[in-house]
Amino acid sequence: MGGMVDIQDKTSTSREAVSEGFLLLRDGTLKVVRAGQTKKGDPVKTSEVAAIQAVKDTPRIIPFCHPIPLTNVAVELEVLDDRVRCECRVKAHYKTGVEMESLVGVTVALLTFWDMVKYLEKDQAGQYPHTRIEGIRVISKVK
Repeated sequence: MGGMVDIQDKTSTSREAVSEGFLLLRDGTLKVVRAGQTKKGDPVKTSEVAAIQAVKDTPRIIPFCHPIPLTNVAVELEVLDDRVRCECRVKAHYKTGVEMESLVGVTVALLTFWDMVKYLEKDQAGQYPHTRIEGIRVISKVK
C-alpha cells in the first residue's frame, strides 16, 4: 500500500539541504535586470520571497512529503554572465530530511524569475528558444 512513510519511531535530528539550479537568459534580458528596469519589479527579491513561500508549501505540492517544522530557509539568487544561479538552504530539527523543500525552493525561484522577464525572452514567434532551467540538484545534505 502506498502513502507517506511512517516516521513515528524515528529520532529528530538536525537536517539541512542545499540545492542549486540555473536559469539561462538572453544577454539583453540580463542587461535589463542589472539596470533594475524590469516591468514587474525586482525579479531577484521577488524570486527569493517566492522560494521561501514554496519551501513552506512543499507538503501541499508533493503528495507524500511530511509537513516539517522548518527552522531556517535561506535563498540566494546571483545574476551571472549568461544565467541566474539560485541556491536554497533549508534547515530543520526533525525526523525526516528537507531535500524536497530545498529543491522546490530553487525550482519556484527560477520559475518566478522567468515569469518576471518572459516578455524580454520571447522571440518574434512568441517562443523561448534560448530560455531554460537546468542543473537543479541537491549539492549537500546533512542527515
